[in-house]
Amino acid sequence: MTPVKGRAAPRAGTGANFLDPVVLQRIGNLELVARGVVEGFLQGLHRSPFLGQSLDFAEHRPYTVGDDPRRVDWRVYARTGRYYVKEFEAETNTDFTLLLDVSRSMAFGGSGITKFDYARFLAASLVFFARRQGDRVGIVTLDDRVRDFVPCSARHLERVLITIDRARPDGSGHLASALEALAERQARAGIVALVSDLYLDPEELSGPLKVLGQAGNDVLVFHVLDPAERELPYDDALTMEDLETGETLPLQPGDLRSEYRELVRAHITAVAQALAKGRVDHLLADTSSPLDEVLFGYLSARQNRKRRGRWASPS
Repeated sequence: MTPVKGRAAPRAGTGANFLDPVVLQRIGNLELVARGVVEGFLQGLHRSPFLGQSLDFAEHRPYTVGDDPRRVDWRVYARTGRYYVKEFEAETNTDFTLLLDVSRSMAFGGSGITKFDYARFLAASLVFFARRQGDRVGIVTLDDRVRDFVPCSARHLERVLITIDRARPDGSGHLASALEALAERQARAGIVALVSDLYLDPEELSGPLKVLGQAGNDVLVFHVLDPAERELPYDDALTMEDLETGETLPLQPGDLRSEYRELVRAHITAVAQALAKGRVDHLLADTSSPLDEVLFGYLSARQNRKRRGRWASPS
């Protein structure tokens, strides 16, 4: 629900941090936003990140013209006098499909930026990052049904960014049916990333995502929430409106703040547990968090999972 009266004042962009979501909101070019976020993020890394590529060593093969010299194994050269490069398991580009929730609840914003704008910046950054490393990119916008569909292709970055830019949060929030339809038609395995506020029953969510995982997809969910949704920071009496149904409810926040916060925490926990059953990563993305931190959390979760040799949810 969104407050009709007593809405928190927008937070001012106080710093020069380009990755601050409030600052990003002032930039009209979505590709510029994505490029700035990704380049700023990469500058903070100490080793190369990968979305779809594996870092597990498989074997050596003789060096051929065109191979990256950085992949030459110089220890082997020292022993044999011949150039060999390292091959890694599943070292190919992959399909990266972005699922963007366009339901009306995503229009809420209590801190100067709506969940939907934050989700758009995050989605564009993920797609730009995936394409930068050579992956094929595509997008599906969905609410209770699939709205827009751009299949994965190495040539579709611009189409995907245009689709994100044109999307509007005006649909019903029952994602389960759309996800079920998508799971049935997802023919080629790859990486599937859902960006949503997840206002639905956790078990309804986990079913189709589990199907996607069983089909060989690496599934990740970015759970986008506004700080006001989690904390109910309002003091004065106000009227809340359900963005999905239009239903209104007058209330006194102070009387139920503690119970409300507990219910929100319980829902987040239930979502994480339900997704864990289907071996789906769950990352909470607060709209006040800089996007580079969210990207770093994503890559860290993947690297930690691979280092442990098993699946593990970062929630």
